[in-house]
Amino acid sequence: MTPQTNNDWIARQSRSSFERILPRLRDRFPQVPEPEWEVFSSRMRQYFHPLFELLHQLYSGHYDFFYHLESIMISATRMWVERPIELKALDAQREMHPSWYRSNQMIGYIVYANHFAGNLHGLREKIPFLKELGVTYLHVMPPFRCPEGDSDGGYAISSYRETDPALGTMEDLAELAADLRNHGISLCLDFVYNHTSDEHEWAKKALAGDPEYQDYYRMFDDRTLPDQYEQTVNAVFPDEHPGSFTYRSRIRKWVWTTFKNYQWDLNYENPVVFSKMAEEMLFLANQGVGILRLDAVAFVWKKLGTNCENLPEAHKIIRAFNLLVRITAPALLFKSEAIVHPDEVAKYIDPGECQLSYNPTLMALLWNACATRKVELLRHSMKKRFAIHPDCAWVNYIRCHDDIGWTFSDEDMAEIGMSAADHRKFLTQFYTGSHEASFARGLPFQENPQTGDARVSGATASLAGLEEALEEDDPEQAALAVRRILLLHGVIFTIGGIPLIYAGDAVGTLNDYSFKDDPETAGDSRWVHRPIFDWELAKKRSDPGTYQNEIYQGILKLGEVRRNNAAFDRTETEIIDTSNVHVFGYFRHHLDQTALILANFSDHPQELSGTRLRQLGLRRTLTDLMTGQVITASQALHMEGCRFMVLVGGPR
Repeated sequence: MTPQTNNDWIARQSRSSFERILPRLRDRFPQVPEPEWEVFSSRMRQYFHPLFELLHQLYSGHYDFFYHLESIMISATRMWVERPIELKALDAQREMHPSWYRSNQMIGYIVYANHFAGNLHGLREKIPFLKELGVTYLHVMPPFRCPEGDSDGGYAISSYRETDPALGTMEDLAELAADLRNHGISLCLDFVYNHTSDEHEWAKKALAGDPEYQDYYRMFDDRTLPDQYEQTVNAVFPDEHPGSFTYRSRIRKWVWTTFKNYQWDLNYENPVVFSKMAEEMLFLANQGVGILRLDAVAFVWKKLGTNCENLPEAHKIIRAFNLLVRITAPALLFKSEAIVHPDEVAKYIDPGECQLSYNPTLMALLWNACATRKVELLRHSMKKRFAIHPDCAWVNYIRCHDDIGWTFSDEDMAEIGMSAADHRKFLTQFYTGSHEASFARGLPFQENPQTGDARVSGATASLAGLEEALEEDDPEQAALAVRRILLLHGVIFTIGGIPLIYAGDAVGTLNDYSFKDDPETAGDSRWVHRPIFDWELAKKRSDPGTYQNEIYQGILKLGEVRRNNAAFDRTETEIIDTSNVHVFGYFRHHLDQTALILANFSDHPQELSGTRLRQLGLRRTLTDLMTGQVITASQALHMEGCRFMVLVGGPR
């Protein structure tokens, strides 16, 4: 069959399937008023053909493909019928304003519900604090039921429809989502769809010997195929368990476990798994979740002879999920979590796949610039990699719940004459405090004693030098660390995309070493930056003269500048060469305003020549929106150490 003949066949089958399935769906759900059904059927008509194509590419090898196709549409339609009316109204609103998430009003915040507020009800009581910060996007770390003691911080899910009882109920979660929505805040949750815990209902039935549920996972009777896979698959946590498979003696099978041995990888070659997980996804959407962070996107599909990461089918799974969302819950967005090579990160960012994406490259490069006090690699990489599809947005962050991996590109480093392996070792040493020039107090994570390779854990304030400065009672270094913290936040607030503040960072929370005293967390250094939120410490944000106040007020100012200036609203970013190796610079362009942002990563004063500024199109007289200071840069612009500036001076 020629490609054209095949395309014609696909088109015919898609049309006939649509014409067969839609009336059956109408008969199955007669209670839906006709005007509502017209809205639904219009969306289905728009998105069914590309959905059919993707599902056919994934599952046409199954003899009962058309049965599975109809089953997927029935379950998706049922989830739409069950969708609360206020969320259907939000769907219509979002469809009329599709670029809402690219607005300069968007500011994100990320929390563990239990650490931040005790439980879901307590989180509702903290909404005034979030509003005070200007938050419009709240990412709550996984609140779902997990095995006790083997939760992987919430990422080993035993039920997508039950919360951790200590946090509350699913009804509490829906009420939280509604309350947040009424205050203009979108709720983001993780959709952990690569694996379940071994205590999930499906896993329990598989362990009981049910072959139907064993096919929900990737299981092998002996080591023949696992050994073949492991010739090309990289172990993610080699110190947890060697390889990617775990033996379960009860069923005498090897189970694919990419991450922890109690996290079983789902088998997406089984269309039933796709259908079941689509239902779980839409169930969460119906609780009022507005954004789903797709966890571990790179690992979803497996193929012998490859490293089983970032395969084309992994993208097709997300695109098919996305099309189901466009039909049934179009207010929902996807955010990708791909801590992989920057080239691979970019492939997940598309309106038809993930509209939002973490920016791990920027995060790692910002910490690199702080350590080296130089911006060549940051500038070089961002010039190549920051631009994405205009209908998508980065989620820019300094810290999150996870460790810091040095995920910038070896190729980018080679292009400016840097040794990738040596430099990563330097950064790990610097941020774990073992380098003589370090100001940081971090801990190694997943350290390889043979190679010295490791990732880094630590709170922003501790990594930025505040912990050391306070311990050494050095006011000058403490002031520099505070400016460094605000410098980092300044970049993520202004470079383009959604800034994401990690809980505690806005008040300078330091490392919490008490995790070492708890057997459940002692072996995982990431808990050093997952402390209980200190509300007594947070009260100091209102006390002038405290570092908590200085950091908090600085972040409030960044939010004000972001919200009140057109240059940061749905605009392009142009990375520039400032002609100073220590100063990172970029323009944000709007028809009504252009802003030049400058970030001095050196501890010492720097200057930019006035001729260079005028060459870039700026006037002699500029206003720094961060301070309100009017600057006349006739000969040079002077910047103190770790200074962040947002300059406006008329359009270019």
